[in-house]
Amino acid sequence: MHNKLITMLKLQTEMNGWVHPDWNTQGFEWYRAIWIEASEMLEHYGWKWWKHQQPDMAQVKLEVIDIVHFSLSLELEKGLPLDTLADAISQGFSKPKSAADIKASIELLALETLKDHTAHFDIIAGLMQQLEMGFDELFEKYVGKNVLNVFRQDHGYKSGEYRKLWNGREDNEHLEDILAQLDDNSDSYREDIYRSLSEIYSSLEQ
Repeated sequence: MHNKLITMLKLQTEMNGWVHPDWNTQGFEWYRAIWIEASEMLEHYGWKWWKHQQPDMAQVKLEVIDIVHFSLSLELEKGLPLDTLADAISQGFSKPKSAADIKASIELLALETLKDHTAHFDIIAGLMQQLEMGFDELFEKYVGKNVLNVFRQDHGYKSGEYRKLWNGREDNEHLEDILAQLDDNSDSYREDIYRSLSEIYSSLEQ
C-alpha cells in the first residue's frame, strides 16, 4: 500500500499542476469539493423513498475516486515528504470508520469534512468496506482515471479537438478494458495505460 500511495501522491501533484502551476499556494477549497462529491455519491446510490431507485455502484465508486483526488491534494498541501504522507494516509486506511449503512457513511464523511476541512481516509476506508471495494481496486481506478485525464489534455481536450467516442464507445469504457488486462503491480503501470490508450486512439486517426 505504501508504494502505491507514493505513486498516487506523485500523480496527484502532476495533475494539480495542470490546473495551476502554483496550485499549492492558491487556497483551493479541496474540502468543499469533497463534500460536494459526497452529495453526488449519495445521488448515485439513491436516497429518495418516494420513487424507485437502483444504486449505480459503478458511479458510486467513481465518486470515491474523485474524493480521493481531493483528499490527497489536502495532504500534499502540508508540504511534508511523500513517505511521511503515505504513512499517515495508510494509517487512516487501516482504521476504517463507518456508520450504520452506506448512506449514513456518506453523510458522515460530508459532516466531518465540513467540520474540520481535512481529509478523512478512515471514513473513505469505511465506505470502501461497505462498497466491497479493496485498496487494489481503488489504486487501479485512481491511476486509470488520472492517466486518462492527462491523455485527454495531451490530445486537445481544452481546445475541443479531442474525441471522447472511440468506435462508438466512450474513452472511459476502453479504459476499463485496458485496466482489466494490465498488472497494477508493474513499475510501468502508468506508462502501460497511456501507451494502450495511445494505440487505440491513433487507430481512429488512420
